[in-house]
Order: sequence, then structure tokens, then C-alpha cells
Amino acid sequence: MAFKIVVCVKQVPDTNEIKIDPVKKTLIREGVPSILNPDDANALEAALQIKDELPETEVTVISMGPPQAKAMLTECMAMGADRAVLLSDRALGGSDTWATSNALAAGIQKLGGCDLIFAGQQAIDGDTAQVGPQIAEKLALPQVTYVSKIETVGSTAGESDTMTVVRALEDGYERIKVQIPCLITAIKALNEPRYMSIRGIFDALQKDVTVWQAADLGVDATEVGLDASPTNVYRSFTPVVKGRGQQITGDTDRELAVNLLQALKSKQIV
Repeated sequence: MAFKIVVCVKQVPDTNEIKIDPVKKTLIREGVPSILNPDDANALEAALQIKDELPETEVTVISMGPPQAKAMLTECMAMGADRAVLLSDRALGGSDTWATSNALAAGIQKLGGCDLIFAGQQAIDGDTAQVGPQIAEKLALPQVTYVSKIETVGSTAGESDTMTVVRALEDGYERIKVQIPCLITAIKALNEPRYMSIRGIFDALQKDVTVWQAADLGVDATEVGLDASPTNVYRSFTPVVKGRGQQITGDTDRELAVNLLQALKSKQIV
């Protein structure tokens, strides 16, 4: 059995390099390198592992963003994805999670649907964890979020229309059997994303990234873009840097207590 899998990915600024304009309180993106969103890399790896087991499986990566996101999508194909689609149009610019999910859902429908949709838990530039679940709702698909393990998929379980996954909770885990087609969001614990191979890079450079504009999607213009986005960012800021902490050590509980007391006295806290 083979699956048709779509992986939703996003190009994001490397948050290790981000700075904030002290006057405008907005992100300074100039000169900041862009990368594949880390959780999306885990989602792609999950899809590629299924393809490893079932070679006839087709993996398509889809993203919404500016033209330069093509480079990130080419990297995804170099990792093993079969094709890539970029939704890029000024009409889509400024979309919040609701408008973004409208566009991506329309893109997936234009692809002809799929058996599985994988997405990262959340993007590091927004941390909302909303786009994946919203896509599932708009496509009327069952969904499982925060997946930390995929146990069985289709034929490996003897059941071609289900998959069994483990979902991470704050206080434990739950094992869930979900109907296929469905949407899964991945967390870092799910896997270790593979690197691009030399052969993969060569093959990816021979492929074109398909670019669709808003008109190609057939999406209602009132449901995408900045004007269709109910979410507004009030302000962005850099947290105040705290002083470096001090680690108290000791070989016994008593020694730890004595060392802690001495440290507190030296700072005139007690």
C-alpha cells in the first residue's frame, strides 16, 4: 500500500539571530538567515520514514511565503520529498493563522487531497500551534496534535484505514488510533530529521518548485491576507536579561545547606 502525504512547512527566521528594533518594537529581519522551521523538519522526517517503508508513497511539501522560500522547499526535496508547492502572492501577505490555514487548505484541495497531512507542532516565529489544527478543521479531517511516536500506519497494522500514534501531554502520554485520512502535528521528540544527501541535492536541483498565486487556489479573496486576519500583534519586545545564576554544590545535604547559607549571607540576603 502507498500513501499520498502532504507536509506543511514554513520558512522562518533563525531565532538565534533575531533582534528587535528598540523604537518600533518590531523584528529586524534584514541580515537574519532563514531556516526550515524545526518542528516542520520532524514532520517531514515522519513522512519520509513512511516512504522508506512504502516506496510508492508520494510526499509533497507545501508552504506559503515569499519567493525566497523556494530555497527552503528545494532543501525539503533534497531530504527526500518528491515535489514542492509554494503559495506566494501579495494578496496572501500579512495573513494570520486563520487566513494562512485557509490558503493552505485550499492548496491541499488543489493537490487533489491526500491520505495524510503532517505539520510541525508550531513555528518558532509565532509559537501559536494553530495552523495545523485549523487546516484539519477546514478540511473536515480528524487530527492528533503533539505526536511523539508513530507506532503503526495502515498496512503495518493490518488495517489500511487507521494509524496508531502516541500523543504527548503535560502529565503523560496517550495512545490514539485515528482514522485515515487525518492530520498529525509533530514534536521534536518524534524523530531526528535526516540530512540532505549529495544525491538528494543533485536531484532536487533538477526539479522546479510549483508556485501558485491566490487566484490559482480559487480561494475567496476575503479569507486570505492582512485584511482577512482578525489577529493583530500589539507589540514585540525583548525580555529583560536577568543576572547569571549561581550554582550551589555540596557532597551532602548538610554541606549544600551550609554552602547555600554562606552564599545568602555574602549577598546580605540573610
